[in-house]
Amino acid sequence: SFGYFQLLCSWSGLNDKSPFFCSSLVELDASFNNLTFLPNNIGYGLLNLEKLSIQLNKIHFLPSSICEMRSLRYLDAHFNELHGLPQVIGRMTKLEVLNLSSNFNDFTELPDTISDLTNLRELDLSNNQIRALPCTFGRLGKLVKLNLDQNPLIVPPIEIANKGADAVKDYMSKKWLDIITEEQRRINLEASNQQGQMGWLSWGTSLVSNAISGVSQSVGEYLSGPKAPRDPYLDQQL
Repeated sequence: SFGYFQLLCSWSGLNDKSPFFCSSLVELDASFNNLTFLPNNIGYGLLNLEKLSIQLNKIHFLPSSICEMRSLRYLDAHFNELHGLPQVIGRMTKLEVLNLSSNFNDFTELPDTISDLTNLRELDLSNNQIRALPCTFGRLGKLVKLNLDQNPLIVPPIEIANKGADAVKDYMSKKWLDIITEEQRRINLEASNQQGQMGWLSWGTSLVSNAISGVSQSVGEYLSGPKAPRDPYLDQQL
């Protein structure tokens, strides 16, 4: 497996047709290889991979197929040019260690689905441009080691981030609860307003209906009222 891996990394024609027939491969180290991308189908050929090291390259994006590596426990992608993570990152439910540090100006946010990595224990996001963590970040219950150094953090505040993983999870959990509470309040207020509008509409409809009924009745009475008396002179002439 190691000889095949060496061949793969030195192959200048790395592309979607690269021969990924290492289904039994457990560990792959492709670090420091000047790679600018990973083949789109890489995840489908390495289903039993548990450790992937791709640090110290120039990779811009991780293909979505990497999330098919359901056995992966360790992923190191530090010192690349990553712009983010695939939206389906949450499928890697066995992942325990994730290093995304030092992607610098390119890495600005995390997808909400990162909170689905329920077995994640260590997460390094240092030296990036992350301003806010996903609101559901508090769901990472097993996370014990978190590095957020050298990010322009707003949510959570830096003083919270400096206290470690538990403090960050607590802060984000409370923030998520506040968001849910506010959303529920907004929904209730809208429902109340709609009921009020329906009440006014019903009252207005009734008022208009009564007015129309009154006019119709007056017109009917006018049209069906007593006839004017006949002129006696005309009767004599007839």
